[in-house]
Amino acid sequence: MSTLVLTGEIEGADWPEFGWVDDVRPALAEAMAAGRPAALATLYKVAGSAPRGPGAQMLFTAGSDGAVSANGYFSGDCIEGDVANHAGQVLADGRPRRLHYGMGSPWIDLRLRCGGALHVLLERVEPGSTTVRALLDHAAERRSCAWVSDGEVQEVVEGRGPLLDLAEEPFRIARRYDPPRRLIVSGGDPGALAAAKLGAMAQFETILLRPGGPHAPPPFPVSQYLREEPAEALARLKVDRWTAYLGATHEDHHDLGGCLAALRGGAGYVGMIGAKSRAGQRLGALEAAGATAEELARLQLSPGVPGLGKSPWEVATGILAEIMQALNPARERA
Repeated sequence: MSTLVLTGEIEGADWPEFGWVDDVRPALAEAMAAGRPAALATLYKVAGSAPRGPGAQMLFTAGSDGAVSANGYFSGDCIEGDVANHAGQVLADGRPRRLHYGMGSPWIDLRLRCGGALHVLLERVEPGSTTVRALLDHAAERRSCAWVSDGEVQEVVEGRGPLLDLAEEPFRIARRYDPPRRLIVSGGDPGALAAAKLGAMAQFETILLRPGGPHAPPPFPVSQYLREEPAEALARLKVDRWTAYLGATHEDHHDLGGCLAALRGGAGYVGMIGAKSRAGQRLGALEAAGATAEELARLQLSPGVPGLGKSPWEVATGILAEIMQALNPARERA
């Protein structure tokens, strides 16, 4: 086990963009690939009001200069620096810590603005961990699993349960991980591009489909850019309840096939942009293609938030809000 001496100073603390990270698995994969240990912090219990609920996580890694890189947040800057200090200790000696902030905490100088209490488990994750490999494999194969740990012994168990299951004595947490949220957008006009860019910024695994589109990739980063037919791409990608599909080519021979494939695959959100006057015709075409009444009831033919506006960014913002709501784990059936 390597010994690290850390400053406790979080990189980027003045402008904490690291707090935008909600899924620590990509950062964990980077740490493992670089051969660096990491300190995984899990919020396992909350009392009173708090910005984040049980299951929220942060990941800490350290550079050779002792500076700490962080991903995620718990309180919006009240305690992150102190958690980073403890993370450095965990990285140095390998011993897990259970931290208590706010009401009833032994650290009276650390106050939470919300007035609640947070309980955090910090555990060291080794770069060669087979448990981490199993966690990342489940994500790549789009299967749910749980990270089960007492702080020292870690395992991954397949299946779905509550987001965070806590046993106090003996202490043990089981934190559920679902497949990464995925947004598939077909189209290439300003509205489709705005939806794809917002999805990528919101850390969706974003795939842009543009049948017969230009060979050059889009001018902003996406997970994949594909030039094939939506129906063919979705059949190969295998959609699931953590996938959202938005048909925005404005060509029914592209979008209807994509929507039907997404509905039959059980996508968590399926929408198609177009004039309301075309809704009946589109529903009829999907029904003729074999869509069931239940599947058609899940289709959004006028996606977005009414009254938000009609510019590309306004339409895309409303659609992404609907998608976030539809894919929210709290709304899913276990």
